[in-house]
Amino acid sequence: MSAGDVGILLLRLAVGLILAGHGAQKLFGWFGGPGLDATGKYFAELGYEPGAFFAGLAGLSEVLGGLGLAVGLLTPLAAAAAIGVLINAMAVAPEKTLWSAEGPAFAYPMTFAVAALTIAAVGPGRLSLDVLFPWRDGGWLSAAFALVLGVVGGVLVVVLAR
Repeated sequence: MSAGDVGILLLRLAVGLILAGHGAQKLFGWFGGPGLDATGKYFAELGYEPGAFFAGLAGLSEVLGGLGLAVGLLTPLAAAAAIGVLINAMAVAPEKTLWSAEGPAFAYPMTFAVAALTIAAVGPGRLSLDVLFPWRDGGWLSAAFALVLGVVGGVLVVVLAR
């Protein structure tokens, strides 16, 4: 076991569990979250109609993508789910810049999207459930799959919802 294996495991756990937690807040109201009804109303206010559907889609993408990243299962697909939902998080706050004094509205999803892409590019490593799959070690194909599918999915949601 190398330091790189442990390092990518720590990155996967941090990014994946935080994303999954955010999804659980949206879907179930866990961890002090608003739950699906309130999140759906908020999404509708942001222009995502029907709000409950798109809130559920976002929550499910965060939970499944986050858990997939955390355990290293179907990592390129998990990264794509995370990237797609994070593109939408960036899209709803275009007035906030990277250095916004009002908070990290753009910086948070951008950082997590880059982290998800990095995990796909580097691969989940030997300490993952993907250990027997060819994408265990990442590579250009895994990164391209995650990026293209995530961007296409994220942009489609932005276009269809508004």
